[in-house]
Amino acid sequence: MIIAYLAGIFLLSILLATVIIPRILFISYKKRLFDVPDSRKVHKTPIPRLGGLSFLPVILIALCSVTGIRYYTNHPVDMLWASDLFIQYLFLIVGLTLLYLVGVADDLVGVGYRYKFVIQILAALLFPLSGLWINDLGGLLGLHEIPAYIGMPLTVFLTVYITNAINLIDGIDGLASGLSCIALGLLIIVCALVGQWTHAFLAAATLGVVITFYYYNVFSVSGRKLFMGDAGSLTLGYILSFLVLHFWQKTQLWDPFTMNLNMVTVSTLLIPLLDVVRVFYSRVSEGRNPFTPDKNHIHHRLLRTGMKVRTVMITLLMLSLFFVVSNFILSFYINTTFMLLLDLAFWLTTHFIIRYFIMKHETATGRKWYKTYRNFFW
Repeated sequence: MIIAYLAGIFLLSILLATVIIPRILFISYKKRLFDVPDSRKVHKTPIPRLGGLSFLPVILIALCSVTGIRYYTNHPVDMLWASDLFIQYLFLIVGLTLLYLVGVADDLVGVGYRYKFVIQILAALLFPLSGLWINDLGGLLGLHEIPAYIGMPLTVFLTVYITNAINLIDGIDGLASGLSCIALGLLIIVCALVGQWTHAFLAAATLGVVITFYYYNVFSVSGRKLFMGDAGSLTLGYILSFLVLHFWQKTQLWDPFTMNLNMVTVSTLLIPLLDVVRVFYSRVSEGRNPFTPDKNHIHHRLLRTGMKVRTVMITLLMLSLFFVVSNFILSFYINTTFMLLLDLAFWLTTHFIIRYFIMKHETATGRKWYKTYRNFFW
């Protein structure tokens, strides 16, 4: 019966998103609420960026409706988790609302990165306040149980980190939403396997609206295309951080480290997480503000190799799936530290390969330009 509820919340989310997103498109075109292209952006024509407005309402309606139906049919939420989950979900909704509102403001009129950063920190502080914080590293770097004065700040940092990573990777069609779909799909499976059905329901409600948005973002013809904007990316990042952090908290009723589930769930977000580190390091090493936007993200670098936008998106989604599958297999044989080291080694190797093809493509382009220039004048 519980699987039926899970499928129901997923389908309800898709249905609601299918109804709401076309209305957002209509309003965007009527009021001319567009994301205007500039030198840093990939798209060449104005496109609405309010797709993320649908995320929070759809998720809450689907999640709360199905949870209410469960109670009416005498299938209450997981009793072992009820006392803690109720408080955690209340604070989750508060944090989501804060980020959603600042995201809407940024999509409509623009908001400075400092103000957004402060709101992100306030929203992240709600997790430790609700009782959700990292209290064990599961053997990562040889560390296990950690005290609250380390775990709570670490939780806030990682929440802001993940939220920003999803925001910053949202640079080409289907990338942020596609990576989020992979992460949410795995989280549904893992949460269902360990009996955390409420978290599985949250992931399913989120996946339903994101898949629907993915269709409009990637496959829609001109006039029906839209971006998620900050309202969507901040909402997605906060929900993903909430779900992933549960696999870094050990309780009397729950030990996620027996199956290395902590690293398996993080593997779904490795591309945006590692890309943020590389980009911020590059900006700081050049003496620039790390929050200043540029065209140095991994999708920009792949575009410089000569790939088309759609090919770049598919390549990065396949790379994310590789991380997920390989880490899941490795979790049965090696510990989290070796798993992380292998992931980092593969990531560095990938960037050396990308750099090689960038140089090859730019050299070939330079030769082509020289021949054209010579033929024009001679």
